[in-house]
Amino acid sequence: MNLRAGLLRAALNGTGRVAPRLAGRWALGLFAHPVTRVAVRPAEEPVMRRARRGELTVNGKTAVVHRWGDGERPVLLMHGWLSRASRWSPMIEALADRGYSPVAFDAPGHGEAGGRGTTILEYRELARRLHAEHGRFAAVIGHSVGGLSAFHALRGESLADRLVTIGAPAEFGFLVDSFCARAGLGPWALPQLRHGIEERMFPGERELWARFSATHHPAGLRMPLLIVHDEADDMVPVEQCRRLVAAYGEQADVMLTRGLGHRRVIADPAVIEAVLDFAAATDPVA
Repeated sequence: MNLRAGLLRAALNGTGRVAPRLAGRWALGLFAHPVTRVAVRPAEEPVMRRARRGELTVNGKTAVVHRWGDGERPVLLMHGWLSRASRWSPMIEALADRGYSPVAFDAPGHGEAGGRGTTILEYRELARRLHAEHGRFAAVIGHSVGGLSAFHALRGESLADRLVTIGAPAEFGFLVDSFCARAGLGPWALPQLRHGIEERMFPGERELWARFSATHHPAGLRMPLLIVHDEADDMVPVEQCRRLVAAYGEQADVMLTRGLGHRRVIADPAVIEAVLDFAAATDPVA
């Protein structure tokens, strides 16, 4: 165990036993704000240098938008927590080679963006504003929390022809359960953290645990789906994939991979090829 993480866990659990509300506020800060920002990898730099860079402001925070291609057949890519747009570089290259125009952003608190963190509502707002700028997307591709956010952004909307999710949770509550389990927090943590999320992060949002889940109101998401998940995903267990499949049934194509884990799956050549084939299935150009 990392010494710093161990000390933090002990401090939170110790405080949680005598002052659970105070510990809950500390835990909420850790939950809502990425602990670090990952850097651009050397292999990603050539792709990112070719991007046209812009900015959007959501809730007073700056998101950085990266664009490739000539604007025809745009595809929106939504990264996960503790990630950034550059992690899509292999997918971006493949999409551009097929004549698509990839659009990716660094959400607030990630990559080059401002702010300390972001929310599922800010992901939705970014998707809507980029749709207003670029037109209907040939596909939206989301990884992890970005995939969960894509379900919420597209439900009841006409933003895209197709949706691809990779390693996405099915339930919004899973994020909280997983955080508490990974942090080793005691039984005090879950109710306090849920209360903080409801009152501080999303005040006024009703039934958020259901509405923010990918499995909520499947009929509101009319486009074809491709759900990609690795059987050995150590961040979002494959059981979450099974819940998505159960909710969407024959509307969803499913690709299960092995040995790629949670992060490497988005750069796997077989996954990229499957995504491209899926995106082109109803493409009039293809």
